[in-house]
Amino acid sequence: MTTLAPTIYTRTFPRAAVWLRDVILILLGALFVAALAQVEIPLPFTPVPITGQTFGVLLVGAALGSKRGASSLATYLTLGMIGLPFFAGGAHGLDIVLGATGGYLIGFVLAAYVIGLLAERGLERSVRTSILPFLAGTVIIYLCGVTWLAVVLGSLSKALAAGLIPFLIGDAIKLVAAALVLPAAWKFAS
Repeated sequence: MTTLAPTIYTRTFPRAAVWLRDVILILLGALFVAALAQVEIPLPFTPVPITGQTFGVLLVGAALGSKRGASSLATYLTLGMIGLPFFAGGAHGLDIVLGATGGYLIGFVLAAYVIGLLAERGLERSVRTSILPFLAGTVIIYLCGVTWLAVVLGSLSKALAAGLIPFLIGDAIKLVAAALVLPAAWKFAS
């Protein structure tokens, strides 16, 4: 059996009641992503805005681990669907999840889980190795988002033009920023 490496949260909060610690951190992760969703730059040629959400997903998944990270993003998704202004630009409701950006939102949960799995194996601890979990998470978000956007737009080529290509540079910057932040957080937590 593989021994899992502790995540930042287990190193930082080792003595708190486990369930209380989990609930607080899951909610904080959801609020963090919701706050970054409000950092929005709409683009006139696509229904998908530039936001800070993906950066938040990368950090939450790596910091909380697979189960707690995915739970945090599922909480974010649920709270946005039931009416809290958690999605980009304060949007909310089931219609957002069923609309053009729904695939990305669903992808956040899956990405956080996979990033967390890789973090539990210690891959987010150095700049050199942390690129892998964040790249995997970004690819998952794109796969889910662009696939759903292709259904909504009725065309894969339109979905790639509207939901992938305009975001590659920005998401590469977010990926590198996360790869710098997490190892630095580990140095602070140690």
